[in-house]
Amino acid sequence: MSTTTIGVPATRRYRSWSVRLFGYSSMAELRECLWGYLFAIPWLLGLLIFVIGPILVSMALSFTKYDVIRWPTFIGTANYKRAFFEDDLFWPSLARTFKYALAVVPLGIGGSLCLALLLNQGLFGTNLFRTFYFMPHLTPAVAMALLWTWLLHPTIGPVNYLLSLIGIKGPGWFASSEWALPSVIIVNLWAYLGGNHMLIFLAGLQGVPQELYDAADVDGAGRWRKFWNVTLPMISPSLFFNLIMGIIGSLKVFTIAFVATSGGPHWATWFYALHLYNWSFVYFEMGYGAALAWIFAFILIILTMIQFAISRRWVYYAGGR
Repeated sequence: MSTTTIGVPATRRYRSWSVRLFGYSSMAELRECLWGYLFAIPWLLGLLIFVIGPILVSMALSFTKYDVIRWPTFIGTANYKRAFFEDDLFWPSLARTFKYALAVVPLGIGGSLCLALLLNQGLFGTNLFRTFYFMPHLTPAVAMALLWTWLLHPTIGPVNYLLSLIGIKGPGWFASSEWALPSVIIVNLWAYLGGNHMLIFLAGLQGVPQELYDAADVDGAGRWRKFWNVTLPMISPSLFFNLIMGIIGSLKVFTIAFVATSGGPHWATWFYALHLYNWSFVYFEMGYGAALAWIFAFILIILTMIQFAISRRWVYYAGGR
């Protein structure tokens, strides 16, 4: 006999017990959840194999000497000591990357916000201008680098030719150690201003309630007061998001320097990502490259945590306290 004393089948009793154990109100709800997990298995496997797996492997390799050909040899923290105390290009490349970020992030976010404010005025042809502003962001990075290498060529480039027409001798741009870094900044700003950051700001601006502006008008607030006391606090979540993504993106600068200058001239555009790439895929010192990658990851994590800690003082969420 497979029944209880009150006549309930054991199989039904087991199902009821399993439903209560996993916190579901019915067997149908449990079955629906199991189907969800079943359909999520391909994505979970992809996450484990192609994301989490390589991350864990790179962490393990950072403590080894590995050149792809031979098996990894455990050397402890020697790669990290090498980066901090023996690599002559580690600190200069890191400082150069932060110098680039200090220029690109404020100018990029400020410029994107200005473009979003202009496009939010509801003027004639706004949709057309949105398209024009966003088009540079859609340009492939390598194509953009090759295009601007030609435009800023010191002898045959159109930019220096136009400058010569008004009596100005154009600089060497990418070929000059003094102008190479400013050239990279200019090119990336060209693609930065009208991109995703502008669209995020525009979405934030369109979400500001008109009632707040009407109340500000009643109080006699001018345009600057309305921007500072109404617009800026209401779009502060968008500003915070763009700030985080802007810092991460600027510190990862790589393509324009790799294609246009290869880190030169005279190390003028030797950014940290380019330094990491060369040690990993040119010299094939994968262990040391993994250590450089983890140092960079910890820098980004620390900067992001600092931003989240500071954001509590200036970011306003309508649904928060």
